[in-house]
Amino acid sequence: MDVHVSTRMLVEALVRTDLTVDAGELYATAQQLRMTDQQVRLCIKRLVAEGRFVQEGRGRKAVLRATGSAERAMGLDVEFVAHAYRQDAGLAPWDGAWHLVGFAVPESERTGRDALRAAITALGGAPVHGGLYVSANPWEPYVEEHARRLEVLDHVTFLTTRDLRRGEQADPVALARDLWPLEKIARRYERLTAVAEPRLNLLCGANPITPQERLTFAVELAAEFTRALEDDPLLPPELLPRHWPGARARKLSAKCWSLLNHQVESGIRLFELYSKLTPPPPPP
Repeated sequence: MDVHVSTRMLVEALVRTDLTVDAGELYATAQQLRMTDQQVRLCIKRLVAEGRFVQEGRGRKAVLRATGSAERAMGLDVEFVAHAYRQDAGLAPWDGAWHLVGFAVPESERTGRDALRAAITALGGAPVHGGLYVSANPWEPYVEEHARRLEVLDHVTFLTTRDLRRGEQADPVALARDLWPLEKIARRYERLTAVAEPRLNLLCGANPITPQERLTFAVELAAEFTRALEDDPLLPPELLPRHWPGARARKLSAKCWSLLNHQVESGIRLFELYSKLTPPPPPP
């Protein structure tokens, strides 16, 4: 299956542990992904103009160096992905508590209100009523951090309950199905499986794969993995439908990353991040 990888995502995926990008490696990987040199040049120009990278040298011999703002913005949220794998392993069972956050930020602070709503949604919160959001995970420290940064904490209320009911519906699994777009999220994980499975077969196969092909696999897998998780509220397994595709997709991804991490000696930051999440490869 083809994977859409933006040029910006490609650049960020190829950042090394010393926060540099080798332009020769960038152009070679872009070619594998059927991107044109012009697309890559325009992306580099935009990233430099935004102050996210500094370019040293020209063409394929250039080196891009990530700035502090780029380092903070890019990459994998290791903590939340690690939590997903803990859930898959049965190490983070649901305690039955729903965590709610309510806010009533005045119109005079509309920018902060909108930013807080976006942050709460990004953390997996589902709207219950206007200004009231719910999560099945203990998200209070993360919401509070955003609210403090936006200087709207005084307008935010936190509460937990084990007695959540919407109309006559009180069953937790049914509530989760009503509150979150689980079918849409499931389709993204099915797509991740369709990307990871054939690449895993190739990595385990007898036919040789070049280092450049492995690096391309890594970029494609990272793109689809990020896409699958970005809208996932990481509901506990107790609240998900039977045969939920998320756990299998993450398991296949972990196997791919374990093999790639042991087969590619690239110094790529992406490998370092994922190596913290995936187990060692199984014995032959």
